[in-house]
Amino acid sequence: MNDQRALQILHSLVQGADPFTGAELSGGTVLQNGDVIRALLTGLNAVKERVTRAGRRAALPRNIGRAWTPEEQERLVEAFKNKENLEEVAVKHGRTVRAIEARLELIGMITAQERTTQDRFGAGQSDGRHHTGGRKRRARTSAS
Repeated sequence: MNDQRALQILHSLVQGADPFTGAELSGGTVLQNGDVIRALLTGLNAVKERVTRAGRRAALPRNIGRAWTPEEQERLVEAFKNKENLEEVAVKHGRTVRAIEARLELIGMITAQERTTQDRFGAGQSDGRHHTGGRKRRARTSAS
């Protein structure tokens, strides 16, 4: 069953209607119980959220979250050297401009200050600190 059909069925039941005929359900059914209605509404909201999330995910570039292959990185370097527009490069690679700039920064082709996007995870901070994966390094001190 697809999500749209599940939404239709749940919505009909919450409204007190037969999901197949549209006829009003007779009185005295379990669907008049408050806990049952709340459970149906919870299910309805969960399916709506899943549909919304799937829609957002479908709008994302195809390679988001995938590892860069050496070949892809080579194509990126060539495009950058040829001064291709980064938005077009991102579309060709199926990635975001942020991902393109992050990769260029990682391989030393640009600096953090040259990026047009911000790194959400703290790498390339302008105060000279580097991202350590959430762990702080403790300075070693010699025993006195």
